[in-house]
Amino acid sequence: MNPTAALKAILSNQYVNEDEEEYTVELLPGMRETELAAFKRRLPNQFLPPEIEELLRFSTGFLFSGLEKIRFDAFDEFGFEELFPRSIQLAGDGYGNFWVLDLDAKGNWGPVYYVCHDPAVVVKHSDSLAHFIKDVDEFGRLGSASKMDKIHEEKVFTIWEAVPEFTEQHKGDLGLPQSFLQTLPAQFMIADLTKQPVGTGFAWGKSGANPVIVRFEDKPIWVLERKAKKGFLSRLFGSK
Repeated sequence: MNPTAALKAILSNQYVNEDEEEYTVELLPGMRETELAAFKRRLPNQFLPPEIEELLRFSTGFLFSGLEKIRFDAFDEFGFEELFPRSIQLAGDGYGNFWVLDLDAKGNWGPVYYVCHDPAVVVKHSDSLAHFIKDVDEFGRLGSASKMDKIHEEKVFTIWEAVPEFTEQHKGDLGLPQSFLQTLPAQFMIADLTKQPVGTGFAWGKSGANPVIVRFEDKPIWVLERKAKKGFLSRLFGSK
């Protein structure tokens, strides 16, 4: 099912919010031809997948209780480029956390990730935009029993509490080009979500304040620097 079909499939659904009030999906208007052309020019490779173009002609997003405005056209608004150099900021939860769709350099639209700041983790949330729309529908129908709520309320803490695995450049075969590894710091953690299922992720904040994060090409692989802990005298005299 493409994203337009996924969206149309939930338009007649009735939901009940936390105040026991009924509501339905409220669509945002679609793009006109001139708007589509301008949007394409901003995208990587100036490419817009046909199924996304169909969606944007129909609607640029929708309103849904419990979430900030869901938008399909919020390109380059997320800002955390170390994690996602090219992205669509789909929605926020109202607490500074966001659902972000990853784009590659060719302009293809990929999985959706939930980026949380407290705890500081990234979770693979949905395999595609169509699946994300279905997840929003499930959230409206099932509330705390939905996948979206469980990731928001439980998975982020499970991922944060897991012990990160740091390694050194010269240890092991990491499956990455030596030319790339040679650019990395002495100790680092590799978060590889290439073959990982929805609901898995990594703690981007485990390496301390102002973390150094490097994305490997367009792949769902991130490298996080392990910063050396400062001793008492270093902290006292501000040594770097």
